[in-house]
Amino acid sequence: MAAVWQQVLAVDDFEEDPRAQGARGHRRSVSRGSYQLQAQMNRAVYDERPPGSLVPTSVAEASRAMAGDTTLSENYAFAGMHHIFDQHVDSAVPRLQFANDDKHLLACCSLDGTLSIMTLSPPPASVKVTLKGHGGPVTDFAWSLSNDIIVSTSLDGTLRIWNTEDGRCIREVRDPESSELLCCTFQPMNNNLTVKYITVHFTKINLRCKHHLQVVNISTGKKVKGGSSKLTGRVLSLSFDAPGRILWAGDDRGSIFSFLFDMATGKLTKAKRLVVNEGSSICSISARSWISREARDPSLLVNACVNKLLLYRVVDNEGTLQLKRSFPIQHGSQLVHSIFCPLMSFRQGACVVTGSEDACVYFFDVERNTKAIVNKLQGHGGPVLDVSFNCDESLLASADSTGMVIIWRREQK
Repeated sequence: MAAVWQQVLAVDDFEEDPRAQGARGHRRSVSRGSYQLQAQMNRAVYDERPPGSLVPTSVAEASRAMAGDTTLSENYAFAGMHHIFDQHVDSAVPRLQFANDDKHLLACCSLDGTLSIMTLSPPPASVKVTLKGHGGPVTDFAWSLSNDIIVSTSLDGTLRIWNTEDGRCIREVRDPESSELLCCTFQPMNNNLTVKYITVHFTKINLRCKHHLQVVNISTGKKVKGGSSKLTGRVLSLSFDAPGRILWAGDDRGSIFSFLFDMATGKLTKAKRLVVNEGSSICSISARSWISREARDPSLLVNACVNKLLLYRVVDNEGTLQLKRSFPIQHGSQLVHSIFCPLMSFRQGACVVTGSEDACVYFFDVERNTKAIVNKLQGHGGPVLDVSFNCDESLLASADSTGMVIIWRREQK
């Protein structure tokens, strides 16, 4: 397909009514409570910087001195493959993710209808438990904050809740019309988990194939009143900001929508729409409050099937996006995903990682104006669909369309 790449700068307003402000949540990695305030401060203090550049600070200078002379390229050098998992061979693995704040626990889902939870320590690495029960390909999953629960979606029209210790299916939430469920994410500020998995209220965002976003209480299986919205296409990607106030959704028609999430009621209010490229699938969205100590603007990392990895700046409290950078990759049709590196770097530079249809994993420094590639990992036998770092960045996992999962070990300095 010879799709014409164009960036549509116009942003459509869907609602004029004042937005209800939700309850105030904690701000783990948010530099300021307001995106608008952060943008105003950046403009006031750094108005002489080049357009689109990142924000240097005196704090970052001190942090860089603490880190020594190690470059970003040296920091993300890998010693080779640590382990290869092939339990899903011949079926694509569309998603994988390390558990929250964990070095050695990893999960992935497969189009063969199962999920795997893998442990990398103590050696040898092994499959801890296989989650079986879906009647169709598994499209997405998410870890709970305390890692004792996984929620998964499938083309069989069900959302399932799993105990990660023994692999039991705790609850099945079936779509009334058996619509395909394509993606899901936890609402970060309403992810209150205890050992009593069923009695605690969870809030979950999932997708119906009929172009609906729906907020669901997964402890009861009931839809949240006001937590539904229609969209122009099939939603393939979802991401909340850190405080859980803004939800971005990307569809298969090239649009990214932002929604305001009412923390008290679970209501979704459609706010903004950005057309990235008409007819292209927005298959990955990742939000970050800071990219690094030097890149202080809230940002969104997007894969959009346009042979580029896109980095956007979030400019206001309604999730309006402004293109900051793009990086060349091979990506025209597969559901390829990308991530921000989890640790804020003490070094100059900020790194993002993406899969690619050329069977490689790419690392990009978002601060470099030229030669932005920091590293390139080769070893997969098909398009790399997803990547995930563990919490201390010592291990990177990548999954491809052939069902292979590779664990890469970073060189020890």
